[in-house]
Amino acid sequence: MSASTRPVVALTLGDASGIGPELVAKLLSRPDVVAAARIVLVGDPWVWAEGQRVANLTPTVRPIENWAAAKTGGDDLPMFLATDTVAQADIVPGRMTAAAGRGARAALTLCLDAFTRHDIDAICFAPLNKQALKKGGMAFEDELHFFADHLGVTSYFCEFNTLGTLWTSRISSHVPLAQVTTLITKDRIKAAAKLTGETLRRAGFANPRIGLAALNPHGGDGGTCGREEIDIIEPAARELNAEGVPILGPYPADTIFLKARDGLLDAVVTMYHDQGQVAIKLLGFEKGVTVQGGLPVPITTPAHGTAFDIVGANKANVEATAQAFLLAARLGASYRAGSGIAA
Repeated sequence: MSASTRPVVALTLGDASGIGPELVAKLLSRPDVVAAARIVLVGDPWVWAEGQRVANLTPTVRPIENWAAAKTGGDDLPMFLATDTVAQADIVPGRMTAAAGRGARAALTLCLDAFTRHDIDAICFAPLNKQALKKGGMAFEDELHFFADHLGVTSYFCEFNTLGTLWTSRISSHVPLAQVTTLITKDRIKAAAKLTGETLRRAGFANPRIGLAALNPHGGDGGTCGREEIDIIEPAARELNAEGVPILGPYPADTIFLKARDGLLDAVVTMYHDQGQVAIKLLGFEKGVTVQGGLPVPITTPAHGTAFDIVGANKANVEATAQAFLLAARLGASYRAGSGIAA
């Protein structure tokens, strides 16, 4: 693929207090990553230098002055767009700080604005810390809601988690467990299932097989252990199938991932965060990817966090970040080809 036809993917360093800078140094040392897209690394020079120091790697990048230069780059080198988002004096490695949260959000805002100007095709960001983002002024439950608000998205959106060819989506996400049942509605289940199917097709699945997880133990045991399956989840599944949106289940949550593990499902629509996350992380923590679904721009990140306990030790495993970047590149290429709404 020539430089002019590869998607332009913006890459951020994540939380400056975490393992993100180290991961990006390792990421840009991989030939498969560099070959997958025209990369625009966005971040503060001192944070980038620190990441290289920890990783003991010095991948070559070409400085650029503005986003427009990303479109005209004629070589295969990753580009570096320097920012000034966070002072080194305000950062304590391995510790949550509001300054790091503000800096991470500022870099992402630059990337979102670049997308609205059609300067880039996708975004991949190194791990963030939600507490730092909130302490730093983000007035949303998570970065997905920040992205949606900034981009003016009013339709249904949700996080996807992927592990190789297995995807999961959620009816509810970063909310207290006590609020989950208030968010389980037929409309949300149907919207999540439809978005899951659309996104998997853009990711290359011709006929995705999607399963629906139950909420209650044993799928509610005929109503003796909860009625959400009878009153909401099963009717939603019937309506989806009647509307030509194939959906399997609902299956009890303690067995549905056995079907997925055995290759019988491509995706699972779960009812709440940990219902899918526990399974995905047990199946392959080092390779999990989070996709911000339902947005006009493909956005991915590794499914793990900032790992404050190993910051500075050069122990961070880059595989999930690499998978996140390569998926962003594939989705960005699909967007670039004119597939409509990206992820």
